[in-house]
Amino acid sequence: MDAGSLHDEDATLSVRAAGEVAWLTLNRPRARNALSVGLMTALQDAIDACARDDAIRVVVIAGAGPSFCAGHDLRELRANPDRAAHEALFAQCSRLMTSIVRLPKPVIARVHGVATAAGCQLVASCDLAIAAETARFATPGVNIGLFCSTPMVALSRAVGRKAAMEMLLTGDMVDAATARALGLVNRVVPDADLDDTVAALAAQIAGKSPLTLAIGKEAFYRQAELPLDEAYAYAAAAMTRNMMARDAAEGIDAFLEKRDPVWSGT
Repeated sequence: MDAGSLHDEDATLSVRAAGEVAWLTLNRPRARNALSVGLMTALQDAIDACARDDAIRVVVIAGAGPSFCAGHDLRELRANPDRAAHEALFAQCSRLMTSIVRLPKPVIARVHGVATAAGCQLVASCDLAIAAETARFATPGVNIGLFCSTPMVALSRAVGRKAAMEMLLTGDMVDAATARALGLVNRVVPDADLDDTVAALAAQIAGKSPLTLAIGKEAFYRQAELPLDEAYAYAAAAMTRNMMARDAAEGIDAFLEKRDPVWSGT
């Protein structure tokens, strides 16, 4: 990855490569990492760079300071009330969230503090999420007269409809344990263990065939939107494609020969 933003305390996004894992850290701590246009642009550029970099196999999105992400920057929203500006901002946010889903590499949210509104949307858009015990989640736009309609897209695909509607209609905070029960996060760990848990999970996944991960991630999201028969037809085609890859042959042979596989990414 481009090392230009590494250790740059003035950057809105801190980028660090740790082996095959890219750590993208939202770096507006005094604004609770609110998603300004600048921060969304930086995050989009980093996601695109990760897509191009064959050395990166897993991406982690984290937040600096006391919170993960408090959503959109409300001061920025009010500073330019023009309709065209609002349309451009929400379109940019939608592209960013979609690019996370479509990135052919797993993305893990490392969540601490609060993840609200578009911050909760960011968590829901990631493939996996690990939360600290003290983390909290909400879609509180309804409390300020701005329904969380774009966060709703990701949230309603991550949790059940009734749970999503309750969060959207009340704006209430949900603690980490409840978020896990709803399916918004995968695991809840003590705050002190958060980094180690995320790093271990990222390393475990990074050890898999990158081609297999790419095929599997794409298939997961595409089949979920299809009717049952079409989903099976699509999944069968994806599995056939996967089966024809060198990595599948290598993985099966390694299993039968009781040795570790050596992935080629093809």
